[in-house]
Amino acid sequence: MSELMGEKVFLKILSPEDVGEEYLSWMNDKEVTQFLESRWTEYSLEDLKDYVKNINESSNNFIFGIFLKKTCAHIGNIKIGNINHHHGFGDLGFLIDKNYWNKGYGTEAIKLATKYAFRNLGLRKLFAGIYSNNIGSYKAFLKSGYQEVGRLKKHHRYQNTYVDQILVEKFNNEVE
Repeated sequence: MSELMGEKVFLKILSPEDVGEEYLSWMNDKEVTQFLESRWTEYSLEDLKDYVKNINESSNNFIFGIFLKKTCAHIGNIKIGNINHHHGFGDLGFLIDKNYWNKGYGTEAIKLATKYAFRNLGLRKLFAGIYSNNIGSYKAFLKSGYQEVGRLKKHHRYQNTYVDQILVEKFNNEVE
């Protein structure tokens, strides 16, 4: 697999060599990471390179860079993770540089990664957990064909309160 092509973006397996100052700036930007469990950590380039290297050595996780087709700019990442081969499922999570929010890139990346998980990895289902106040991600998953299947009430601490976690999933219709 070299690249997964969409209309506006393409995905490619991220390598430690792809980790640069842009990626580091997103991971240390409190606005970009506000809904990620990694938001309490301050990262270095070496931390991120090690993270990507470790993901690439795992058979249960895949991390892709999200790149603009026009400029090849690296604008985010999407991960198929925690794959359970026995049960045929995994989870999906992504982040995008805030300069590229609300342009449809997340939706397209979700569609491409989902297609890869179903066709190339043979998964029968993907799911995601989304903070209820993360409206952009929630809409991107719905536009990508995911359905809300439940909520965990007051599940995540967000600033000085607790918010629900929305669970969404999508089945691979080809294997049902």
